[in-house]
Formats: sequence, C-alpha cells, structure tokens
Amino acid sequence: MYWLQHHWYRITPLHLLLLPVSWLFGMLTALRRALYRNRILTSFKLPVPVVVVGNISVGGTGKTPLTLALAAQLIAHDKHPLIISRGHGGTTRQPQAVAADSDAGCCGDEPVLMARRGLCPVWIGRDRVATARAALLAHPECDVILCDDGLQHYRLRRDVEIVVMDGARKIGNGFLLPAGPLREAVSRLKHVDAVVINGGQSSGRKIKFGMALAGDVFYNLLDPARTATALDLRGMRCHAVAGIGNPQRYFDTLQALGLQCTTHPFPDHHAYRANDLLFSDCDALLLTEKDAVKCATFADARYWVLRVDAQIDSALIELILRKMPDHGRKAA
Repeated sequence: MYWLQHHWYRITPLHLLLLPVSWLFGMLTALRRALYRNRILTSFKLPVPVVVVGNISVGGTGKTPLTLALAAQLIAHDKHPLIISRGHGGTTRQPQAVAADSDAGCCGDEPVLMARRGLCPVWIGRDRVATARAALLAHPECDVILCDDGLQHYRLRRDVEIVVMDGARKIGNGFLLPAGPLREAVSRLKHVDAVVINGGQSSGRKIKFGMALAGDVFYNLLDPARTATALDLRGMRCHAVAGIGNPQRYFDTLQALGLQCTTHPFPDHHAYRANDLLFSDCDALLLTEKDAVKCATFADARYWVLRVDAQIDSALIELILRKMPDHGRKAA
C-alpha cells in the first residue's frame, strides 16, 4: 500500500488500471453505509454519548492529537471521557485496557501514546462495540466515549461525527481507494457534525474548524524529566525520524523551530528496529511521540521527543456539548 501513496496526489498512467477498482470500491462502500442507515445491518447504541473522530482518507491527519485535546476539554467541562481505538498496528484483537507501559507492538502506537498522557482510560479492540461495553463495565464513572478513528465502523452508533483533514494534503487527487487516498466520497462530509482542518483556519461555516499542532520542547526518551529547547539543539548534528501519515509536517515543524536536520521518513505505524536508526554522524535523534513509544527498548541518550498538542477553536467543544444527548446509564 505504501508505494501506492505516490499515485494518490497526482494522475499517472497507473490510474487506467486503478480507477475501475476505485469505482467498485465506491459502490461497495456506499452500499454498506446504506445497509446500516436502513437498519438492514445491525448497529448498536451505547448507554453514553459517542463522539467519533475519524477521517475520509487513508493515513494520519491528526486524529490522535485532536482526540486528546477533546478529552482534556471534556474533563474541563466536568465530563468523564473514555477513549476507545482499534489499536491499528498492534496485534491485540480482544477488548483490552491500555496502560502507559503497554507494548506498542501489541496495543498499537497511538493508544499507548494516549495512555501515557494519563487523561482518561484508553481501551482497544477490533470490535468497537464490544470494546466500549467492556470499558464501561470497568469504568462506570465514564459518561462519554471518544472513538479514535471509527468513522467507518458503522456497527457503533454515534451522536457526534468529527472528520479531521490534513490542510496540506487535503483530499489528494480526489479518488477513492486504491486510485486515491479516500475511504469514502467527499460527499460524506455533508453528513458529519464538524470538519477539522489540521493546519487550517476556522471559517464562517458552522461545521468547519481550524486546528494547529504546537510544541517547542523536547524531552529525552530515556529520561523524560530532562528537556531541551530547539535553541539547545542548534549546532548539533540532528537526524529527524517520522513514521506518521504525513512525515513532512513534522520535518517542517522542526525547520520552523530553526533546526537543520537530516530527515528520514518511514511508513505510517512503522515497527522500528535498532538497525533502522543507526546514524553514525548523529548527535541528536529527533522523534515524534508516536514513533517514540516503539523505540524506548533500544534508545540511547541521543533520542529526543517533541511533544505536540492540538490547539482547537473553543467553538468545537461547545458544538459537541450541545449535540451530546443525556443518555443516562441504561443497559446497552
């Protein structure tokens, strides 16, 4: 799949073969959604409100930072959120709680990252309905579920749908998989509650909100209490590594901080090994938080992690709170 990404943001001769498959994928996607919408396929409602944070395209768009930001804001509004995720990149299939020291190879890198923030319980499982039910049994105090990357998981009914889009890459060439990066047609955006543009600005439209990822302090992977600013790292021979949906966004952030780095992009959710990061001319190895959770077992003192947080329009949380019904806690 990774090699296909080079064809998702342009039109190439390969599309003569890819487009017919893309059209078939679009018909099947539309049919599946219609079957759930018309209750032919069964979906399940949970006893607490469900907020889904997802996207219509393949690859990272900033869902995890947004989910964490929403969790923090819900807590500030006296809510008790619970995060559920499929655990992409991990091997675990059954519902399971994720802890700060969980193995990213089992649980997935993003759930471990979220658990390390310590905001609220984080659970994973391939079946989001079963995962949410198990998590609510373990945490009866939780009164809202944040589903990270569950837009297309229609078995789980939702009260609020939020789509995150990359402000730089947008919708690519506009084609559905495999000819383009889209999981669903662009028309799907007409039916969601909010569209958040990572790297964009809020507009006059009621459903469009801007989001920015901000951070300027690095922490040492072996000793998180030890921190450094970009100024501290200037003049060092820096190598930057990113195995995220859009590695260039991370590299651009480092450049904006005044750091000149040798860059190394990897596929999203890459399972790092020590041999991947052997750079002889390296004084500082700069990682994203998502990558760092997979490198702790072989890291040395040169490994530095940039923590970033999503900055979002306060109107977004106000919209979510308005749309969240008062379910009570009845049996699912």
